[in-house]
Amino acid sequence: MRAVSRLGKGSQWRDRCKSWAVTLGILILWFAVSKTGIWSSYVLPSPERVWIAFLVMVKSGVLFIHIWDSFLRVFTGFWIAFFLAFCLGILAGIKPSASAYYNHIVEFMRNVPPLSLIPLLILWFGIGETSKIIIIVLASFFPMFLNIKKGLASCDPKLLEVGTSLNFTPWQKFARIMLPNAIPDILIGMRVGLGYSWRAIIGAEMIAAASGLGYLILDSQQMSRSDKVIVGIFVIGIVGYCCDQLFSRAIRKLAHGGVYDSWS
Repeated sequence: MRAVSRLGKGSQWRDRCKSWAVTLGILILWFAVSKTGIWSSYVLPSPERVWIAFLVMVKSGVLFIHIWDSFLRVFTGFWIAFFLAFCLGILAGIKPSASAYYNHIVEFMRNVPPLSLIPLLILWFGIGETSKIIIIVLASFFPMFLNIKKGLASCDPKLLEVGTSLNFTPWQKFARIMLPNAIPDILIGMRVGLGYSWRAIIGAEMIAAASGLGYLILDSQQMSRSDKVIVGIFVIGIVGYCCDQLFSRAIRKLAHGGVYDSWS
């Protein structure tokens, strides 16, 4: 067992080295191309310039304000989306016959980009936080809803027959058989939904925001500060990655070793 464990750790270490080697290679390529002068520093700022812009924003504290404001929007939108997806997913999972009432609406909205709704959201809800939160909710709702629906609907009928033979009530069948069976799909849906929440932050903060990472990128683009644009992109990726890793660790603890997902 120890030998197998060592082999596993060795494989993980090699994978990490490969990932860092590719990252380092991209940085070297970026540095080399920026030095050739093929593109102006406005189009492609050098890594040093981006690093200096990052340090200036860190020292002034501006970057942390943007991160915190975006985090609050993502956190709020994600949990509202999860609550809605969970309630509707339960309805869809335990009452498949009811899908005839809402299936067309869900499929229609699933294919409508949240960004296309910005003009209407501004008219209906103004330029405050509500419109921004709704964009994030729309972006993260559908992956969570579809996973919850799939998890509940795919419960093994034999398990439900066992519940019937034990005289379980419908609520007991749901709470003791269907919901535990659906937990891996629910957790995977939440993880995908969290990623979509961070991806929606640019669109959400296009609505007259005065802070946030999306605002930082859009404002820097208008000020022709491509170095700050790249800083904003990197920070969104890093913060989103950290949130995903924290969530994965929580899943491993809750699900005793994690759940299998083919997309990670």
